[in-house]
Amino acid sequence: MDGGGAGGANGRRLPDFLQSENLKYVKLGYHYLITHLLTLLLIPLTAMILVEASRTKPEDAVQLWTHLIRSNSVGILVCSAVLVFASVVYFMSRPRPVYLVDYACYRAPDELRVSTSTFMEYSTRAGRFDDSALEFQRKILDRSGMGDETCAPPAMHSLPPRPGSMDAAREESELAMFGAVDALFKNMNSARVRPKDIGVLVVNCSTFSPTPSLSAMIVNRYKLRGNVKSFNLGGMGCSAGVIAVDLARDILQVHGGTYALVLTTENITQNWYFGNKKSMLITNCLFRMGAAAVLLSNKPSDRARSKYKLVHVVRTHRGADDRAFACINQEEDETGMVGISLPKDLMTIAGDALKTNITTLGPLVLPISEQLLFFATLVAKKISNSKSIRPYIPDFKLAFEHFCVHAGGRAVIDGVENNLRLRPVDVEASRMTLHRFGNVSASSIWYELAYIEAKGRMRKGDRVWQIAFGSGFKCNSAVWVALRDVEPSPGSAWEDCIHRYPVQLTTS
Repeated sequence: MDGGGAGGANGRRLPDFLQSENLKYVKLGYHYLITHLLTLLLIPLTAMILVEASRTKPEDAVQLWTHLIRSNSVGILVCSAVLVFASVVYFMSRPRPVYLVDYACYRAPDELRVSTSTFMEYSTRAGRFDDSALEFQRKILDRSGMGDETCAPPAMHSLPPRPGSMDAAREESELAMFGAVDALFKNMNSARVRPKDIGVLVVNCSTFSPTPSLSAMIVNRYKLRGNVKSFNLGGMGCSAGVIAVDLARDILQVHGGTYALVLTTENITQNWYFGNKKSMLITNCLFRMGAAAVLLSNKPSDRARSKYKLVHVVRTHRGADDRAFACINQEEDETGMVGISLPKDLMTIAGDALKTNITTLGPLVLPISEQLLFFATLVAKKISNSKSIRPYIPDFKLAFEHFCVHAGGRAVIDGVENNLRLRPVDVEASRMTLHRFGNVSASSIWYELAYIEAKGRMRKGDRVWQIAFGSGFKCNSAVWVALRDVEPSPGSAWEDCIHRYPVQLTTS
């Protein structure tokens, strides 16, 4: 379709320096030049100083230094005092570093797997969906990018299914949460981290908020200490995992020498929709069972054994816009059935939230070369007032080695990939997580990080960008840097299947 584009109007070949491959190296050269500009300028200046210093006799230099000390002794004392005071203030007021010691993702047992055929059998035998609703669910599943190994909670495997039961919902939460935390503490045995060492607990689950709370269930199960600072986040959607990390980080800034346990999960037992409204049937098809437990620390001594350091958290909330606020909504349909509605313009709203989020994140992570290009394009567009000048999209591949895009669905991953001009390998972890585990809500970004580790791709100094979207509407980002070459923890959720990935996905 673009056969004439590469060769020009009359099939004439573009000059060699305009070929895309050469432009790539021109851009890399520009990026290197701008990034190291200060260093490149300091090299000749340093050389000049050294040359001049070599020409000065040692006795002359000593006399000059002695004269300066005698004539400016008061000034030197004052400057020294100011320098010491400023250093003390800086070290006392700077934020405490927060480390990710380890984490674990829940892997459901094989008997809870629900293939496409099994899902459709359960839906048919439930006897609550008309033919149109059944066919719609089949089409969604066929196009979803999900495989046949995703897992649904025990209540969905009963015939007929028994959704809505409080006991069944608690059973799902206990399986996922306790499974993830058990795996985490098992990995931490060698590090001698015990439940009693946890000073902060943050649990997030959007659609299930029982009494006692989910966080209280964790405290009771693992006998956490009585003064643990416990928080339970609800109704915050699939981006709540980043919010939970941000809350834990803020608490760790004011309480030194402790650990924070962040537990991210979702409950679908009480939110299985049995009506026929198509916008509310999508969640049935995409959401599956999962959880992640993350151990954070602010102890300097934990740096050596930690996997990552938290660098930035950027949160964007579009709730002031009515259309964004209502785009993911738990509601009743015309028959009184409760479900979560996903409108057709969801991706447009998500795109707007992403643009706002990266506008804040960009200056924090992008090299100065990319920021200058973005600023120059913006100025040119303002001055010329021309619609032909397109906004410059920064190359975030220069800022990050790895991307963990929330596996909310194939459309979500496609949208981020296209908007940020990422490569297929950049979103491989997201697509494979969706295929193997489905949409596990806010914990999906941790399954994706585990995939990258299981593939042996995480090297010391690599930067990771976790991007999550959620109701409200929110787009949240977390940036981590690897403190070492990271290997997968024992019992990783990918341990028994990573050799089969990546798999080829259909594009229908």
